[in-house]
Amino acid sequence: MTTSTPESTFPISNSPRVWLLSSADTPVGISLLRRILAHGDFLVAGIDQSAFESASHKSKGFKEVLTEIAHYPSRKDWQARLKVVALDLRSQAQCQAAVATALHVFGKLDILFCCTSQAVIGAVEELGNPAGQNLVREQFETNFFGPMNMIKAVLPTMRAQHNGHIIVLTGITGHLGTPGLSMYCSSQWALEGFCDSIAYEIAPFNVKLTIVQSSIEIGILTNKVVSAPWMVEYTGEGGHQAPLFRGILDGLLNRLPAIRAQYPSGNVGAGSPGLEKEKEGEIASPSASSEAERASGPFLLSRDEIVSLFPPLSCAHTEKLVAETVHAITAIGGHENPPARHIVGIEGVASVKEKLKTVSEELEEFVDASVSADCERTGDKRARRASHASQADSRGQTRTDGSGWDGQIDHVHPIHEAARVLQSL
Repeated sequence: MTTSTPESTFPISNSPRVWLLSSADTPVGISLLRRILAHGDFLVAGIDQSAFESASHKSKGFKEVLTEIAHYPSRKDWQARLKVVALDLRSQAQCQAAVATALHVFGKLDILFCCTSQAVIGAVEELGNPAGQNLVREQFETNFFGPMNMIKAVLPTMRAQHNGHIIVLTGITGHLGTPGLSMYCSSQWALEGFCDSIAYEIAPFNVKLTIVQSSIEIGILTNKVVSAPWMVEYTGEGGHQAPLFRGILDGLLNRLPAIRAQYPSGNVGAGSPGLEKEKEGEIASPSASSEAERASGPFLLSRDEIVSLFPPLSCAHTEKLVAETVHAITAIGGHENPPARHIVGIEGVASVKEKLKTVSEELEEFVDASVSADCERTGDKRARRASHASQADSRGQTRTDGSGWDGQIDHVHPIHEAARVLQSL
């Protein structure tokens, strides 16, 4: 069944906003670029210059957009509102130059959207050798230090304006550990911890920060994927039964028409109805033929070497994949009161809810052990508990008895709790 792309809705603004996209040449960036310019806003588009100057698959979509803007009369006004800059987030100088360009060309900067990412595939042990350690460092340089550099670069401008909105695209992997994606998940958790902390620091300057957690497919299928050589101990042949992400992604890549065309020797069931639907841009339902395709391809990520690629999705697949995420970004970008964290899609919401439910259940199961460890040098712990209960009551929170522990516990930020403990010493 074909699903329609949701219409973009932007928050109301008295004047056009100025956006800065960290990776406008990614599928999410390209789709968002179109909607920003169609809405009438201004845009500084950061791109990977080396990919743009080569025949890289990554730059193909962005080049098509530039051609469209240059040749179609209806897109002519887009040229005046678009500025393309080379931007490698690992370079602080390029981050600062991109901000300077926005100020010089458009006079201000309202919204930063960080969507730069890549995914390293492999179990922790598979990344333990020197080559694997280099992949881990590159993962964090791109996924953590890169966005950090970009955010640091925009802060002086947004502070001076006393206005700004920073949107950082992560994924539900920032909530959920995933076997075979340990380093990717680690970089996402690090970035989210950074964002959660800096949001408190910049709030007094009227600068907002939103984490957008998209589905795992967005982070993996729309960016560069790097796979480390596999170890037999982490395969079914070696007796490992837990599903690892390498095998799941390999099965998906095996089904892509572009992959099967490039490696025809494994092209089983190429004429199947399922594959024809994929060529037309519709995701086919699981069938015997699709299962055969998963099991018969080149298994690019399961080779005994480092493999780097951009998943070659069709334009129709890509647009459907990113539609929900782009819709969410346009709906909150520049909002007067944006969410601190926004989870995109039904599946993402369900996954995060299940994780939080598990954490809550484990907390309740061991709450007595947690509370019994709350030792203090002075005072009666019962008085402390009663104080917590009193605070909870004053904030409209409920509890079931006088202890303050059986009901909803007062949410005290760790920094306030730490200050209280230090003062009591």
